[in-house]
Amino acid sequence: MVRRIYIEEHADEGMVNLTPLIDVVFVVLIMFILVAPLVDVDRIVLAEAPQKQESIGAVEPSASIVIHVYADNTVHLNHKQVLLHDLKTQLLEVKRLHPGSIPTLYQDSASPFGTYQKVKNALEAAGFDQLDLVLQPGV
Repeated sequence: MVRRIYIEEHADEGMVNLTPLIDVVFVVLIMFILVAPLVDVDRIVLAEAPQKQESIGAVEPSASIVIHVYADNTVHLNHKQVLLHDLKTQLLEVKRLHPGSIPTLYQDSASPFGTYQKVKNALEAAGFDQLDLVLQPGV
């Protein structure tokens, strides 16, 4: 007696269904398209370079609100040293005295970026929406 065993070949076993993967990719793509315009990025507009070489002297503070951030992480507001956690209250007082002025920040390039960010956050919390930034080379 001879038994014959028939093996059925299924052509579908070797194929992978990619439809759920494609659906997920499209959903993620649509989310990026919708969220990308809502992301707010701080932009710094740089001034135009002078057309001819001129000797650039020291920049004199001419604004009524002057903030200096030094390399040793100290902050001075109108030539008086202030602590970072007191800066917001000092800026609120200065904003009350000079409501239309734009503060000028003199940032030493050797100072940490976190100090700049804290000063910028304090300025925004005090109601200033513009800032003149002057970068000074470290000594």
